[in-house]
Amino acid sequence: MRLFRALLVPVLAIAIWEALARAEVVNPLVLPAPSQVLARWLEYARGGELHRDAFSSVYRVIVGFLIGTALAIPIGLAMGASRTAYAYLNPLLQVLRPIPPIAFVPLAILWFGLGNPPAFFLISLGAFFPVLMNTIGGVRSVDAIYIRAARNLGAGRAALFRRIMIPAAMPHILTGIRVGFGVAFIVVIVAEMIAVNDGLGYRILEAREYFWSDKIIAGMITIGLLGLAIDAILARVSAYLLRWHRGLETAR
Repeated sequence: MRLFRALLVPVLAIAIWEALARAEVVNPLVLPAPSQVLARWLEYARGGELHRDAFSSVYRVIVGFLIGTALAIPIGLAMGASRTAYAYLNPLLQVLRPIPPIAFVPLAILWFGLGNPPAFFLISLGAFFPVLMNTIGGVRSVDAIYIRAARNLGAGRAALFRRIMIPAAMPHILTGIRVGFGVAFIVVIVAEMIAVNDGLGYRILEAREYFWSDKIIAGMITIGLLGLAIDAILARVSAYLLRWHRGLETAR
């Protein structure tokens, strides 16, 4: 029943799309039928091109995301725990935060040239702020009762930070990681359209030049499936790391 509910709307949408395309209600050059997209997707996969492009995109996402997260978490923990760190760093970060990573494309190419380095920079920038803001919010949302109780029991600053603040902030941090990974996938497509010559974003841009709408949609669906798979993995990891938290919720 659960699988049926999950598949019902997508299957109905595909069936309606197929019917409209076959009836030529929509120009098939603009919006090809799902069967045509599937045929193109299989052709794209058979030559090995799909696998190489998917690997290149996922590789860039993972590397850029890890760079951004490795910077965001310690900075976020420091800003959340220390008013002094927050006062010094927050003005600069709040100026940079509204600027979309796409706006940094010209500078990224000037600074790093073409290839993977500018893509890594843009992706890490896109992943940085969601993880940072959630980490700050998580540390600042720790109940003061826990902090006072730990201090009364003799916990030092390091123990308080390690045993109370980080675990209590972990749900927010993991939420930021999932959001940051989603943003990283958005940015990688833009980066691949501009700075590199392989990957799913590059292939979509190439298909646009030749007006291959079916290949464009095949690439888009591949991105969606990859994003879904990675988010499912992150959700399982999050559930495992927060099993103590979920246990308390269940007990209540």
